[in-house]
Amino acid sequence: MKRDECLICSAPLEYLTQDEIMECAVCHKKEPSKTRCVNGHYVCSECHTAGLDSIFGLCLAERSRDPIAILRRMMELPFCHMHGPEHHVMVGAALLTAYRNSGGELDLEQALGEMYSRGRQVPGGACGFWGACGAGVAAGQFMAIATASTPLAVEPWGLSNLTTARALEAIGSVGGPRCCKRDSFLAVLAAIDLVRERLGVEMERTVPVCSYSECNAQCIGKRCPFSPKR
Repeated sequence: MKRDECLICSAPLEYLTQDEIMECAVCHKKEPSKTRCVNGHYVCSECHTAGLDSIFGLCLAERSRDPIAILRRMMELPFCHMHGPEHHVMVGAALLTAYRNSGGELDLEQALGEMYSRGRQVPGGACGFWGACGAGVAAGQFMAIATASTPLAVEPWGLSNLTTARALEAIGSVGGPRCCKRDSFLAVLAAIDLVRERLGVEMERTVPVCSYSECNAQCIGKRCPFSPKR
């Protein structure tokens, strides 16, 4: 996993405060975005997450009850970058897989397809521009899928929003700048606790020690709850 962030030239990324029309350096699609590298390269979310569908096979073959362990196996797959919108799907997929393996009732293949569809709608940079990290939103999407929530549901509607809130509180309490690995771990741990409290399903809960700090130019070091230096 490379530390540098541009997939084209390995230069750092920069974030704009307003949308500009960018042309993807891979597929040449033009669309509004706030993200590019300092040399002007832009890669759209679809190209950035190419290969994300490989998580289906991993999850369907998994027997682990630990969503952190499952998530880390996804992070080691070739498609996964240090940062990126792929995490908006992976968090929910890891939780759905561990939930099913822990006795939660759901059709995993169907649930993963729904998570893939919903998570991909959350754009990169949502953490800074929306005030809602995509990893935290993915935790809420997991709960919504697991409980078959809709806008007209009663308890599932509340639980899915509460899951997002718990995850975002954990993420926001640490502070920025963003780290997709740290925020994903925080979202998963918050969801594990809420599922145990409210659904009575006991997933395994392990607190990871980060092995990605050298790949993250904005690593917050000892301030990170997963830092090996803590």
